[in-house]
Amino acid sequence: MNSKILFTIYSKVSELPENWNSLAVNNIFLSKEYLEVIEKSAPTNMTCYFIGLFDDKELVGIALSQFIDLNQLKSFGDRDKCIKTSVRNLIFKNFCSHVLLIGNNMLTGQNAFAFSNKVSKKDIAEALLRAMEDLKKNIQSSGKKVHITTLKDFESTDIVAFEKETFKDYFQFSTQPNMLFSIPENWKTEQDYIDALSKKYRDQYKRARKKASDIEKRKLNLSEIIHHEEEIYELYFHVAQNAPFNTFYLAKNHFRVFKEILKDKFLFYGYFLDGKLIGFNTLIKNGAAMDTYFLGYDDSIQKEKMLYLNMLYDMIAYSINKGFHEIVFARTALEIKSSVGAKPTEVYGYIKHETKLIDRCTKTIFNYLEPKTIWQERNPFK
Repeated sequence: MNSKILFTIYSKVSELPENWNSLAVNNIFLSKEYLEVIEKSAPTNMTCYFIGLFDDKELVGIALSQFIDLNQLKSFGDRDKCIKTSVRNLIFKNFCSHVLLIGNNMLTGQNAFAFSNKVSKKDIAEALLRAMEDLKKNIQSSGKKVHITTLKDFESTDIVAFEKETFKDYFQFSTQPNMLFSIPENWKTEQDYIDALSKKYRDQYKRARKKASDIEKRKLNLSEIIHHEEEIYELYFHVAQNAPFNTFYLAKNHFRVFKEILKDKFLFYGYFLDGKLIGFNTLIKNGAAMDTYFLGYDDSIQKEKMLYLNMLYDMIAYSINKGFHEIVFARTALEIKSSVGAKPTEVYGYIKHETKLIDRCTKTIFNYLEPKTIWQERNPFK
């Protein structure tokens, strides 16, 4: 183990080294600006820590860690009401409610760390494990026991580079895939996308657009986001609460803070019917990639107007028109995202329970509790 890589744990963005962003140039979700967003508007049950990794005083790596207290949630999600869900909730409340992770529980994809080419992924992983042990002690000294430590969401190339020996005490898992939409270089407009669709899916596109012909889509600025804050939160909360499983709920001021700090890199689109806000979606510019973020909608209108599908088409159109190379559609709603052209990419994580007896059963418990999603991959292109 390369113990010469030292770490410093920060609890405030103002404490970070001046050159922190030099290692975050390829990922906005590790930049000081984004970290300031979550510092100011993180979910109430989440505490964020920022880790600097040093080799002889030189900053060679940066990482994000979060401590999540599930006991502060009234609900983990209300969609599925069954015995298995009740058992899951009971187990989480009593044995898995305090989670310490390296990564970002609010996003999908490798947003855990970045490092210079002077160090290896293996050295970074080993240093992060030591940092997690230190964080765990600090949290426990404040009176809260850490039940689970975990690292997420890594692609297969990361897993190989970490080496099994580094994570020999952890169970490697894979959950729902990250849905990625690659934009061919020769696509310049939305019409290029439409032309590439097979007849079945071009008809789906036309039908969806016709259904939403009376809906006004508008990019909202900061003052408009603030003006509609209550309605926005209601629309978001409705969708979030009806998800199969949640580990957090956004703060009400989250979108306002996002726009205040990230400005034009954060896009907020409102959907209006007869002057009333009935839905919204959000996008984040992350280099050549466009990351889709949280959304919300009025469920009584969503199906009739095919609103969610129209939002996906709008995200694709904007990203093509603005020259992005990829859209990160994240997890959830896998089949409908597949139907517009997104492809699944497996992501992996590591998890360990602090109680040895429970940890021995981690694989069995994880496979039982992880919500299973049965879906059929689509190919909408000719």
